[in-house]
Amino acid sequence: MSLKHNIFASYAAQIYVTSVGILILPMYLKYMGPEAYGLVGFFAMLQAWFNLLDMGLTPTVARETARFRGGATDAMSYRRLLRVLQLIFCIAALLGACIVFGLSGFIAEHWLKVQTLPLAQVQLALQLMAGGVALRWMSGLYRSCISGAERQVWLGGFNSFVATLRFVGVLPLLIWIGHSPAAFFTYQLIIAVIELLGLVFKARSLFPAVPHGNILGWSFASLVTPIHSVLKFSLTIAFTSLVWVLITQTDKLLLSKLLPLADYGYFTLAVLVASGIMLVSGPISGALTPRMARLQAEGDEAGLIALYRGATQMVAVISIPACLVLALFPEQVLLAWTGDLEVAARAAMVLRLYSLGNGLLAFAAFPYYLQFAKGDLKLHFIGNLIFLVVLIPLLIWATWIHGAVGAGYAWLAVNSIYFFLWPPLVHSKFSPDLHRSWLIKDIGPIVLAVLPAAGVSLLFLPWPEGRSQITLLLFAYGMIFLFACALGSKKIRRLLNVRILHFN
Repeated sequence: MSLKHNIFASYAAQIYVTSVGILILPMYLKYMGPEAYGLVGFFAMLQAWFNLLDMGLTPTVARETARFRGGATDAMSYRRLLRVLQLIFCIAALLGACIVFGLSGFIAEHWLKVQTLPLAQVQLALQLMAGGVALRWMSGLYRSCISGAERQVWLGGFNSFVATLRFVGVLPLLIWIGHSPAAFFTYQLIIAVIELLGLVFKARSLFPAVPHGNILGWSFASLVTPIHSVLKFSLTIAFTSLVWVLITQTDKLLLSKLLPLADYGYFTLAVLVASGIMLVSGPISGALTPRMARLQAEGDEAGLIALYRGATQMVAVISIPACLVLALFPEQVLLAWTGDLEVAARAAMVLRLYSLGNGLLAFAAFPYYLQFAKGDLKLHFIGNLIFLVVLIPLLIWATWIHGAVGAGYAWLAVNSIYFFLWPPLVHSKFSPDLHRSWLIKDIGPIVLAVLPAAGVSLLFLPWPEGRSQITLLLFAYGMIFLFACALGSKKIRRLLNVRILHFN
């Protein structure tokens, strides 16, 4: 499957999954209420913290799968690695689920600020979350196998199917059967089982056959050797994953304790919408990292750098318009989405700040892709550690004093510093002539091309009062920003010229 098809499939699926997830949430608010929805936000945060059990193994699987397809490792070594990882994941999932289940009473009574929901219902919901989070985390192993094998078309279709079940399929339950948190999370647990079974079936069909005359075996050497061969890379990713969870989830953890559960629900709504910026750039990275690892294994340095720069422009063209719409018009976005003036007023500033921070983060993530392909994450390790050391104290202080808005300012400030200071250092090590072109030729023209349109839309054009008219105007602004960004991209202009010449 070509890279273009993989990127298109990933984008189509991600756009659908993101859109259906975001569009359906006002229905959750309507039928569950903001306090019960706060539990949904807590569930998302819990899943992120659960990733700490990963120990860097999921991205390692994707990389080793790509390396196997590129000829850098043999089928027997690859199968032994997969067999050991499946065992590790099963044990870790069970352990994590048991810990969350055991702490459910403490979380319900002493951590969350529950005001109206029965504590027994909250505790039962947390116990159901434990199983759902463990199963969804288990799915990551098999999803990485499929992604590393560059089967993004199938994976995109399956993810869309599961998202439909998860977000849309639960509505009849909420409307006609019951809208308690326990009912909601029971349904989510069932969908998690379906998701895991589907991914297992597909991933195992892609496993290479054990060569004739060989046996996987269960000896100590057959268990330890596969892990030892990827241990350094995996542990580096494990630490950076720990840092990443601390970076992206500390604010949510603190606010889950400081805010009433209903207010926490409003906060998570704003952060969810802002995360759309990262989600629109995510499909490219999902298709990019296995291909870059493969090019590195094949020794094609020029192809790797060309792919890296081209992907940067594609992310810029797609993520910058999304960032601008969310950051410039947060109240209008929330009002068009929910139809609730209270939600729009209380969550607008949080949405603006997190959107700007996520916009910078979408580009600051690119040096990681380069290091991932090279198999050298030392600088990524150091950079994330510095990011963490700066962010956490600032985040704790800002959140404690100013609540959700303070967390937003801290997130924007640290991401701004990181974007301008760290990528130049990474690029200078792996490709000394890369950074100037990456910043000035790949990102700069796209930003400059869209600024006039953004300024005009912000300063001179009035907003209508109707919800549908606001939605149409937001869409129009997004399309204008997208068109301007596309014109600013040298890669997109070249593709358009080729298409036009071919058509003629």
